[in-house]
Order: sequence, then structure tokens, then C-alpha cells
Amino acid sequence: MEPNDIKLNEQTQSLLNVVNRFFPGKVEVQFIGRLQSGYVRHDQAQAVQDGKNIYIQISDLSAPNYTASHELLHLLMTLRGFPQAFFSLTTGNSELDEQLQAMGIELFDIVAHFVVVAEQRKHDLINADIESMYLKGIKETIKPEPAELDDEMTVRLVTLLDAMVFYGDRFGEVKGDLEADYPKSLAAAQKLYDLITEKPTNSPFTFRRNVVKLFKAFDDQLTDWNLPPLNNKDFTTITSVLSERQLNLEVRQMFEIFHSELHEKETNRRAYVGFSKVDDQNSFVIPAPTGKDDSPEFFKRLYSMTVEDLFKELKMPFILR
Repeated sequence: MEPNDIKLNEQTQSLLNVVNRFFPGKVEVQFIGRLQSGYVRHDQAQAVQDGKNIYIQISDLSAPNYTASHELLHLLMTLRGFPQAFFSLTTGNSELDEQLQAMGIELFDIVAHFVVVAEQRKHDLINADIESMYLKGIKETIKPEPAELDDEMTVRLVTLLDAMVFYGDRFGEVKGDLEADYPKSLAAAQKLYDLITEKPTNSPFTFRRNVVKLFKAFDDQLTDWNLPPLNNKDFTTITSVLSERQLNLEVRQMFEIFHSELHEKETNRRAYVGFSKVDDQNSFVIPAPTGKDDSPEFFKRLYSMTVEDLFKELKMPFILR
């Protein structure tokens, strides 16, 4: 199959039209190369921003409409006011930063998939063929568990939890197959799935709540396995979802600002992180003040500002409940 031969189906084209209505520039789907692996996986597409335009680049042509619609729905969630993940901190080690960022996005996206997959199923963009290709994608991503736990347990846990979200109430059809190869990972994924489905993910507020719950519970599981935690609670900034009343409160009533061991990425100065008093999640990052600003007065001023004024000063987006 040649990239030029691919035409988006009616449902995916309609979705692209909706995204373009909300996006101020132009969004275009591009098919790149000729690869057809025969499975589907989330790394087969990426959104590339070029000036005012976004190009959804599909690098595997096995299921073009499924893959394109999946990426478009992620973009539409952002355009419709769902929280985003930001990475404003650096450990000083770019390779470690990339690993932490990749895992933070994986967990964030798992919760987003409750919305994305529901929309794809509603528009018949997931069928038995896609479900079969998804299972093949799992087998391509993770090897069977060894007798002794290894450091690939983290990737197995992410992959299987995402599979539970993808299959939903059809998970029973693949459970036996997965349980044979990944018994410990699957049991742990089930616990996480039960936790993040206690309340639905159906609004920006519930989305953020379930992301934060997953960040914490995922680290608890890694610790149980004697693996290093990801610390997304500290490393990943998640857009705040606030009521009018909360926006008008003083910063001291909603957030605690702590000195971080990490640096702010743009300035490479030591960072201060604002944690929500509601869920203890990193909600904004401030580089350490310099010169005459480096005084107790700087923080007194921050704490006495309204939440709305602080976020506007920091150019930090927020979402109104």
C-alpha cells in the first residue's frame, strides 16, 4: 500500500473537520512510508507542530483510520479544555528526563483513553480486526514475565493497564491469553484499573482526579516490586481544574510552594514547585528568584496573590470547572 492510496474514511474525516473547527491553524493527517506491521500500537503516530499547523504523522499503515482517529481525539480533548501534562523540571540528566517524561505521558494517556476509546467505539473505528491487531501489539511490546521480577515490569504494567482500558467490558475475551504470559503484571494492572474506574472519567475535573490517583497508585505498585518509583506527583505538572471561588482564593489557601532538588528547565535555576492542597500534585513551577527578589518578601507576595492572578503572571493555563 502506498501512502497516496490511503483515504480517510467518513468517520475519521468528520473528526478531522471537527478538530480543524476548534484549532486556530490547520491540522492535517500525513501518511509516511510503507510500513505495515500487522499490529496497532500508540507509537505509530505523532503530532508534529510546525508554526501554526499540526501534522498528525502516521508511520504504520496497518490500520490508518484507527491510528489517525486515536491521535485526533487526543488533540480534540486538549482543544476542548481537558488538562495537559507539562514538564518544566529537569534532573540535569537529559536521558533520565526523557524516560520520566515518556512514562508520565504514558500514564496520563491511559486515563485519556477512557474518553478516546469510547469515542472510537461510538463511531465504529474499533472492530474485531482492530482488537486482534491490538493484542498482537501487546505481544510485540512486552515479553512474557520471567520467574524472577525484572525491570521490564514497569512497561508490562503500563501496557496491560492500557489494554484493560482499550478492551473495557470485552477484556474477558483476551484475559486468559494475557494471564498465561503476564500473571503478576496483570493482577497488579487489575488493581489499578479498579481504582481508576471507581469514578468515571467524563469531565476535565474527573480526568485530572483519576490521573493523580494513577500516578500515586502506580508508584506504590513499583515500590512493592522494589523498583524505583516514577515520582510523577513531583515531576509532572498537571493543569489545575478550579472553580470561580477557588480562583479568587489566595494562593496560600490552595497551594503549598516547596523548594525542589530539581531545576527549572528554561532557566536552569533551582525550582520551586506549587503543590495543590487538594491532591498534592505538582500544579506549577517557578524558577528560584535572583538578585533582590531572592527574599522572603518574594514568597509572601506569591502566597498573598489570588490564584487567578498568580496563574496569569506565570502564563500557566488553568481550566474553569
